[in-house]
Amino acid sequence: MSTAPAAMTPDGKLLEEALFEVKRVIVGQDRMVERMFTAVLARGHCLLEGVPGVAKTLAAKTLAHVVGGRFARLQFTPDLVPSDITGTRVYRPSQEAFDVEPGPVIANIVLADEINRAPAKVQSALLEVMGEHQVSIGGTTLPVPEPFLVLATQNPIESEGVYHLPEAQRDRFLLKVEVAAPSESEELAILYRMSVDPPHARRVLTPERLVALQRTTDEVFVHHAVAEYAVRLVCATRELAGPERRLAHGAGPRATLGLVAAARALALLRGRGYALPEDVSDLAHEVVGHRLVLSFDALADGVTGPQIVDEVLASVEQPRISPRQAAEEAAA
Repeated sequence: MSTAPAAMTPDGKLLEEALFEVKRVIVGQDRMVERMFTAVLARGHCLLEGVPGVAKTLAAKTLAHVVGGRFARLQFTPDLVPSDITGTRVYRPSQEAFDVEPGPVIANIVLADEINRAPAKVQSALLEVMGEHQVSIGGTTLPVPEPFLVLATQNPIESEGVYHLPEAQRDRFLLKVEVAAPSESEELAILYRMSVDPPHARRVLTPERLVALQRTTDEVFVHHAVAEYAVRLVCATRELAGPERRLAHGAGPRATLGLVAAARALALLRGRGYALPEDVSDLAHEVVGHRLVLSFDALADGVTGPQIVDEVLASVEQPRISPRQAAEEAAA
């Protein structure tokens, strides 16, 4: 994680405090925690992928407590139906009419635990609420409270009773974060911290304060060269797509929008009022990687999305913008 500037903004100090509270509970996993806050500030959804026991669920629950608001946990299983998530119509005999009973997805932060255990019909039930921030039940449309965020987890090592996320749904996630296993020293710290009387984070933000921080994120300055760099990175993935190539499809325009939005959030999180090219390149794997559709030949050769992103980052020249130049243009 980059070191924040000495003159950190008040919003940066508040976010640093919120980060600290999450890290009181989560040992290591600094990148995952930073990316989760990035998704919150950028109004995006986040997909956490990792083997069991690497604190994916605990991190999501801790983040929800720190930022405040209504929290709902959905444990995805193969026998779920869409109404279990979005809600349903209930007949009231006393009124001789149907009432709409909202589902648990009507919350500020929704944890979709083990999202790849549910069939495609249930996963697709999240598409409307993730994209439009509303659910439709029997002709009635219900908005979700703001801010709204879906944090999903999935296990990449099991093949029994799991379903791959469709491309349309993967594209709805702003970030996909690969959660690695802890190091030996981190695992020892986990043992001492969590085995007896584990710590609890305190609430730092409120939904209203978080909405204000999201508006502040929108005002983070993005230099034209930084925006152009994000566009060139995404367009470079499309040049790799086609017959007899390793990509069947490159990243779409949502990747470009996501790169810039996430770069703004990451800059604010690091105490700056302006985005740098390094913010874009740091986020490329999480924003672009899961949006690439590999060809059959690439899958057979063991090529992965992160490897393609590495090649794109190496081939697209990063613009030279000094922090002082960015700060001066942001203040102009």
